[in-house]
Amino acid sequence: MAVVETVRGPVELDALGTTLMHEHVFVLTPDVMQNYGHEWWDEEERVQDAIQKLRALKDAGVDTIVDPTVVGLGRYIPRVQRVNAEANINIVAATGLYTFDHLPHYFHYRGPETLLGGPELLTEMFVADIEQGIAGTDVKAAFLKCVVEEAGLTPDQTRVQAAICDTHKQTGVPITVHTNAALQTGRLAMEFYADHGVDLTKVVIGHAGDSDDLDYLKWIMDQGATIGCDRFGLDMFLPTERRVAAIAKLCAQGYADRIVLAHDAACYMDFFSGETSQAMLRGAAPNWHYLHISQDVLPALREQGVSEEQITTMLVENPRRYFSAK
Repeated sequence: MAVVETVRGPVELDALGTTLMHEHVFVLTPDVMQNYGHEWWDEEERVQDAIQKLRALKDAGVDTIVDPTVVGLGRYIPRVQRVNAEANINIVAATGLYTFDHLPHYFHYRGPETLLGGPELLTEMFVADIEQGIAGTDVKAAFLKCVVEEAGLTPDQTRVQAAICDTHKQTGVPITVHTNAALQTGRLAMEFYADHGVDLTKVVIGHAGDSDDLDYLKWIMDQGATIGCDRFGLDMFLPTERRVAAIAKLCAQGYADRIVLAHDAACYMDFFSGETSQAMLRGAAPNWHYLHISQDVLPALREQGVSEEQITTMLVENPRRYFSAK
């Protein structure tokens, strides 16, 4: 039986059930937290809050979240394990590197064409996370996460992407790439992956749903990749009604099998640390939370003619296919 690695160990592929394909548990900045977190971080409060939020999501009918929190976003698996021990939901962990342009200095002097040379450290780290487990835990990463943002494929970003491609080819795990829909950087990612032998059917172009340019979205899907309509609630990028309308049009044109849904939300994100910032965030994006799709988006899709079969395809079948072995 095919399985998928999760924070609580391998689960059967069919047990993923209803899946939100891009949700974080925590997004944190560890060096800031270690030095200044006393002003806003309470470990027990945040863990208990996360447990309650994930239990509510499970009660809303979601069985799995795919968590693309990697190095650069404060990935710390033991904290997520604590949460998952008390929240009965599948959490799929990632490996990769989150950077918009430059590599952390840690990588500058090691690897091909660096001062010290040697094999690509990034690839070694990614493969170890997938095959051995993350940071001394028995939690194995099940997919790769990376970024192609406004700066494009800078030399450092090209190095990251090459390591992502090499790891994908060595291990077979799929890729989710954060992109900038307004600048259509999904095109850069797709072209790079095609040139480097990636199976494009194993790629999600994250945040593509921030655009309702159907020509751009269909260009991605026509090559076999999946679009992430994964920022519901972030209306400052694209209002919910336009996101819903775009998905309804694409479903009507036969593209439901290449769309996945999510919010890109978190139980806590220290980009907005402290009570004042949290309150401002709730005011600016009141629907940016785990339950928005269940409560608001799915009814809106149904009203626009999206069938139950198509909703199941986007929430169940597409995630299952993404994680299935070829």
